[in-house]
Amino acid sequence: MCDKNCASLALLSILLLSGVLHLQTVKALGSGCKEVERKALLQFRQNLADPSGRLSSWVGEDCCRWRGVSCNNRTASVIKLKLNNPFRDSFDAYEDDAGHELGGPISPSLLQLKDLKYLDLSMNNFKGFKVPEFIGSLKELRYLNLSGTFFSGTIPQSLGNLTNLLYLDLNNFLDQSNQIGLGWLSGLPSLKYLNLGGADLSKAAAYWLESISMLRSLVELRLPNCNLPILPIHFPSLNFTSLQVLDLSNNGFNSTIPHWLFNITRLSSLDLNTNDLQGDIPDGFASLNSLQLLDLSGNSFLEGQLSRNLGTICNLQTLKLSLNQFRGEVSDFIDGLSECTNSSLLEKLELGFNQLTGDLPSSLGYLKNLRYLELWHNSFVGSIPPSIGNLTFLKELYLSSNQMNGKFPESFGQLSAIDVLDLSENQWEGIITETHFRNLSNLKELALNKQSENISLIFNISSHWIPPFKLTFINIRSCQLGPKFPTWLRNQTELTTLVLNNVRISDTIPDWFWQLDLTLDELDVAYNELSGSIPNSLGFRFPATVDLSSNSFEGPLPLWSFNVTKLYLRDNSFSGPIPRDFGQKIPFLTDLDISFNSLNGSVSKSICNLQQLLTLVISNNNLSGEIPRLWSNISSLYILDMSNNSLSGEIPESIGSLLSVRFLILCNNHISGEVPPSLKNCSMMDSLDLGDNQLSGNIPAWIGESMPSLSILRLRSNYFNGTIPPELCKLPALHILDLSHNNLSGIIPPCVGNFSGMKVEPPDSVKYEGSLQVVLKGSEYVFYTTLYLVNLMDLSSNNLSGEMPVELTRLIHLGTLNLSRNHLVGQIPTQIGKLEWLESLDLSKNKLSGSIPPSMVSLTFMNHLNLSYNNLSGEIPKANQFQSLNDPSIYEGNLALCGDPLPKTCSEIDGTPGDPGGDEYQEDENEHDKLWLFVSMALGFIVGFWGVCGTLIIKKSWRYTYFRFVDKIKDQFLTFLALNVVRLKREMLEKNGGGET
Repeated sequence: MCDKNCASLALLSILLLSGVLHLQTVKALGSGCKEVERKALLQFRQNLADPSGRLSSWVGEDCCRWRGVSCNNRTASVIKLKLNNPFRDSFDAYEDDAGHELGGPISPSLLQLKDLKYLDLSMNNFKGFKVPEFIGSLKELRYLNLSGTFFSGTIPQSLGNLTNLLYLDLNNFLDQSNQIGLGWLSGLPSLKYLNLGGADLSKAAAYWLESISMLRSLVELRLPNCNLPILPIHFPSLNFTSLQVLDLSNNGFNSTIPHWLFNITRLSSLDLNTNDLQGDIPDGFASLNSLQLLDLSGNSFLEGQLSRNLGTICNLQTLKLSLNQFRGEVSDFIDGLSECTNSSLLEKLELGFNQLTGDLPSSLGYLKNLRYLELWHNSFVGSIPPSIGNLTFLKELYLSSNQMNGKFPESFGQLSAIDVLDLSENQWEGIITETHFRNLSNLKELALNKQSENISLIFNISSHWIPPFKLTFINIRSCQLGPKFPTWLRNQTELTTLVLNNVRISDTIPDWFWQLDLTLDELDVAYNELSGSIPNSLGFRFPATVDLSSNSFEGPLPLWSFNVTKLYLRDNSFSGPIPRDFGQKIPFLTDLDISFNSLNGSVSKSICNLQQLLTLVISNNNLSGEIPRLWSNISSLYILDMSNNSLSGEIPESIGSLLSVRFLILCNNHISGEVPPSLKNCSMMDSLDLGDNQLSGNIPAWIGESMPSLSILRLRSNYFNGTIPPELCKLPALHILDLSHNNLSGIIPPCVGNFSGMKVEPPDSVKYEGSLQVVLKGSEYVFYTTLYLVNLMDLSSNNLSGEMPVELTRLIHLGTLNLSRNHLVGQIPTQIGKLEWLESLDLSKNKLSGSIPPSMVSLTFMNHLNLSYNNLSGEIPKANQFQSLNDPSIYEGNLALCGDPLPKTCSEIDGTPGDPGGDEYQEDENEHDKLWLFVSMALGFIVGFWGVCGTLIIKKSWRYTYFRFVDKIKDQFLTFLALNVVRLKREMLEKNGGGET
């Protein structure tokens, strides 16, 4: 019994002792990391900037419990430092989360971490500090991530000493581009992951592929944006037997796709996007059976048709081919994708921004795993195939900007997973009903808009219908939803964007809409027939856009939340004054357009407190009083349009503080005084329109010296005097110059031929220049989007004198030239036919003389001509455009002009009263012509008489011969006469005799 008890007690004692020893061991190990490593970490932290206190847990004895530190469970050695910044997910060093970034120098104390295998400092900011050379001495490192750290300098060659390294990520780790070699890579034979994205490898452009191919264990290689211009076409010594992921995107490759890529048989991801690759897509891609992602997007010169072979890669999950030049139909390609065994695995297909044509094939419906389908910006036609309803996993569909038409299939209602639906900019027709939306319970975004005002698609939805979805984004434009305001919006309580533009709603906005408690980013109901007043109850989220333009809203201007930044209320019936506290209620406005309303009173001074304002358009109202004088607070304003009001007083000097203003439009007011010199500070001016006011003084010469970008100068219908300053000729971009209806005198400066804007074709890209009222062909027109095409010079109704400068004929793209109602003399330049784009020419009511230049028949675009009341002479041309310019009023008042369409023929010119201003000159010219007629007759008589008679008097033999010839002719004539008399008498006798019988 004792033996058993003793044995039990002994065993219990051993177990207790073992437990105590184990606890002591655990306690010893858990009491802290190695002291030398703890001190090393503290010294490392001491050198770092840590503004957000991410390393505040680095206190106490146990460094293994510190944030970002991991230790070996057995040896307590630090093996992992994960100090990446989790608050930044981009490579932009100036994000709002920059306060979480670590910075400063990296302490060499890290060398004390002898067993460190993992070091991640990514997404921090070490700008101004170099990557320390000693990192190459951390021999045990398996993982090194310095991506997005903005170190200075270059890659230290010592990295090649990390022979055990498996993972190296240096993506965008330098703060500036420095050329980098690749020789150090040879020391990393075990590397499986390499990312050098953003590094400048142009120094290694000739041998980069050879250097990389030495890394035989490489599984993933990423070299995006590395400035590599050469992608070798041939590469026989390929060693990438393990490579599965290859990213060579955003380089400068300008070759065809090399065929050695198809020998990397384990490749699952290939990204060649945003290069300059060219040619067709090789059929060799069909051999890459493991390929799951292929991205060839953004290669401007890839072309040809998409082959059926490309569609046979049945493991493909993502295919990106957008932003290329692919053309032709896609039927074969889609058919190939749909014939994979057990259906295609394709989830994402991007074919946007190409030149693809034809109908969408029905086989599209067999790609049943599709989640994302992007076909926008092509030239697809026809309707959507009904098989689209089979894509029950489809979440996003983009078909905008094609040429598709036809009706929507009702199978649309089966797309139960659809989240985003963009069908904009097509020519859809037919009727949309509730059936098209019946199962779209996940729909969040619906875009069905087009810029064309033609409406061919009609929503026919019951007023009692309750949609299955809760939309956040609606953009419907140029479709018919009206005439009633759509009641199905009543349960759309999650809306942030609502655009119902030009949808033929003729109604008031119901009260329930204003009570939806929405917080909107955008509200656009422009171009309808909505009426009623607008409450101020709607909420908006910064920055918000509101567009109520072109309706019939009335009442005072609405003052919404201060979060509104763009407010367009033009072309309504809003009335009353601009509220005095307007600038305080909506202080963050950047764009304000309240033109074409019935607003009255003065311009609220509070508008000048809108410091963020970029565009201010308050034209076409009944505003009066003076222009406010406090403009210095709006330094970024670039459009100021106060035209067509009743504003008076002078242009305030403070407008000159608008250093960014490009469009200053104050026309059609009662503004007086001179142009303030402070405007010379507005050096970015593009369009200056001060026409139809009461301005006086000289046209400032500094306009031509201080506004080099000026393209439109309109000062018509004022009281400007003096001469046209030659400095205006220094405006190379000027293509509209209107100084008409002033009191200008002197000559037209010959330097007008320097206006380059009237010599060259307008740019291909449409340039916004605002709107402008222009007098063309005797009528007034308002130009908007096509204003950049108008090339005009109008100097009419002044007191200009002298001749038409021949330099005008250099302006070969001038479309309208009006010099009428001046005192110009001399001839029309003979080379005027060089103005081959000229459509309208008015030189009437001057004192021009001479003939109409024959070169004018070359003006084949001319459809308006007025040469009346000058002193022109000669025949009116008959060729080309002159055949249609057959209104006599074009040429009237020119006494010496003849030919069609005038009643005067050129063989006999009748003198008729002309322009009173030219009578005296015409009489002098007639007297001059008579004198030359008499002189010519006298000379003709003398030469004719003495040329014959003088010879007969001097030469006797000629005299005898001449008179014998005359006698002979006389005898023959008398004989002929006698015979004819006898013959006539005989005929008369025979006739009488016959009558008696």
